[in-house]
Amino acid sequence: MKRLFAAIALAAAAAASFAQGTSTSPAQGYPGKPITLVVPFAAGGPTDVVARALGQAMTRTLGQAIVIENKLGAGGTLAAGYVAKAAPDGYTLLIHHNGMSTAPALYRKLAYNPLTDFEYVTQVVDVPMTLLGRKDLPAKDLQELIAYLKANAAKVNLAHAGLGAVSHLCGMVFRQAIGVELQTVPYQGTAPAMNALLGGQVDLLCDQTTQTTQHIKAGSVKLYGVTTRERIKALPDAPTLQEQGLRNFEVVVWHGVYAPKGTPKEVIDKVNAAVRAALKDPTVIQRMSELGGEIVPESKQTPEALRGWLKTEVDRWGPVIRAAGVYAD
Repeated sequence: MKRLFAAIALAAAAAASFAQGTSTSPAQGYPGKPITLVVPFAAGGPTDVVARALGQAMTRTLGQAIVIENKLGAGGTLAAGYVAKAAPDGYTLLIHHNGMSTAPALYRKLAYNPLTDFEYVTQVVDVPMTLLGRKDLPAKDLQELIAYLKANAAKVNLAHAGLGAVSHLCGMVFRQAIGVELQTVPYQGTAPAMNALLGGQVDLLCDQTTQTTQHIKAGSVKLYGVTTRERIKALPDAPTLQEQGLRNFEVVVWHGVYAPKGTPKEVIDKVNAAVRAALKDPTVIQRMSELGGEIVPESKQTPEALRGWLKTEVDRWGPVIRAAGVYAD
């Protein structure tokens, strides 16, 4: 009998040891199914273009499909709130731009806190902005445009992709820089705003090169300058707004990838590695280069870098938005 009990004890101990040795961490089986990457803006828009390029490359690394879900509304806050409340298992991710940093100042009632309700994966791509006019706008360059706007402010309108969108913020900074109030026309995303500009329904639009480069090269719109400190490779002949006299004018769209708060670090590390591999993918690099986007340096491709940058941007845009008196309920 003693031998029987001893054998049972040994078997139990062996089973426990085996179970410990074969227990899995949250990341060991990840990903075991497709991953949803939520985009806060319309399909075909600038952030969507970046998301789809990344998603295709990440699929090759992770061995699972990256499903793009466009969840529009409330300047990107609907999508961000949705991801903040999603299961923290790595199967629902968010790609968002500067709107993550402007929402706290823009929205009096925000369903999430960008600085505390997410896990940070990495920054991905920086995209310059361009100031455009409809093709038949009389002004030939920025100085003529400023003079034209001062003389015709009451009848000139400026399109943007919705409250809090980077096109909205860029237009706001431009109006402040030239000291002219213009009528603004909001759209549900940059794609319809661009269509309105192409169709001549609006006069001006400030938008990302991922959306505008093809139209600039085709001569379908009039380019007045880019919003970076230096000229960009995609449009080497395009002057910056700074070199044309608007001192310290710089608006660059940055993109980051986020996960719900509480997503295990091992999962975050796997997603981070997949994104970083995508940023080295020649197809992604070429696609972003063609559209004027720049892959962020490796020093920015960490969760810690994204966390710090988001805090910096929250501190930067808050005073600008509050000074303009722009709020959304």
